[in-house]
Amino acid sequence: MRLSSILIITLFTFVSCQSSLAPVREDALKPVVITQPTPHDTDDPAIWINRLDTSKSLIVGTDKDTDGGLYVYNLKGEIVHKSIPLQRPNNVDVAYGLVIGEKSYDVAITTERETNKIRIFSLPDLQPLDNGGIEVFAGETEKDPMGIAIYTRPTDQAIFAVVGRKSGPSGSYLWQYKITDAGNGQATATVVRKFGSFSVKKEIEAIAVDNELGYIYYSDEQVGIKKYQADPDAKDDAEITVFGKKDFKADHEGIAIYKKTNTTGYILVSNQQANTFMVYPREGFNNNPNTYPLMAEIPVSTIECDGADAIHVNFGGKFSNGLFVAMSNGRTFHFYDWNHIQNLIDQNYGLKK
Repeated sequence: MRLSSILIITLFTFVSCQSSLAPVREDALKPVVITQPTPHDTDDPAIWINRLDTSKSLIVGTDKDTDGGLYVYNLKGEIVHKSIPLQRPNNVDVAYGLVIGEKSYDVAITTERETNKIRIFSLPDLQPLDNGGIEVFAGETEKDPMGIAIYTRPTDQAIFAVVGRKSGPSGSYLWQYKITDAGNGQATATVVRKFGSFSVKKEIEAIAVDNELGYIYYSDEQVGIKKYQADPDAKDDAEITVFGKKDFKADHEGIAIYKKTNTTGYILVSNQQANTFMVYPREGFNNNPNTYPLMAEIPVSTIECDGADAIHVNFGGKFSNGLFVAMSNGRTFHFYDWNHIQNLIDQNYGLKK
């Protein structure tokens, strides 16, 4: 079946589902690309940059099911790779330069919920590098790993996975693992930190890390977006701030960070039941890095989005100023031209910087 035919069927499915799902606004931004559908249930994307040729960059996405997996798309939305079968992969993130033996790998790291593991795959070929998976939340009664985000420390390029779960205790809901060479051609992970307050209102799934500024953000659903230090060696597990507390219809979901420079840009958070994204200044406001006024609410065609990613790279063609990717109900991901989002921020919405 041609991709155009698949997209027509997918769009028809979206329309037919509108009676039971959050409605798309008439002024919603339309995606430039809708991916081929996965067999089960998309949940979270991550963008991998091909540094030799950015036009050949890829998007990695989870298909969340007992017989699920990681799917890799080109910038046309076509599926070009699929991982080995995984048991309910939930969220995924990408890191560069993981050294194993004498080789350096770009990797996709995902949570495998039904096995209580994280899985590590090389990019772009999706070969496993984890000896069958690495257990997380060992010794806990509440496991079920869901959210994941990768912190690469600028000072030494050490790679850490921040992992969340379906439910857990306040104060240690998230665990942070250092990813290293196991010495047998595979990767391993060692827990280095347990942190994260939890309201007990719903759950914590969406996590994002800002490497350059050194912060972790996560969505405590129906409460707000919480901010913490990213470096475990800082020995600072105090919550820095909570923002977006009154801006959302219900659930705070996927978080994407668009970096205009090393220190400026936007934090975009899925307002799931409204089919919009709330936009906040990455660097804070009025010289206060912990003040996050709402800059914009972007209506999108994406339906009830769980996960998103954004990047400021010239991919050529339709994405000359970067790319915003969001999961959508209907087993797809939507690719948006960042220029369209930037225009809405600049021309139609509140706070001017």
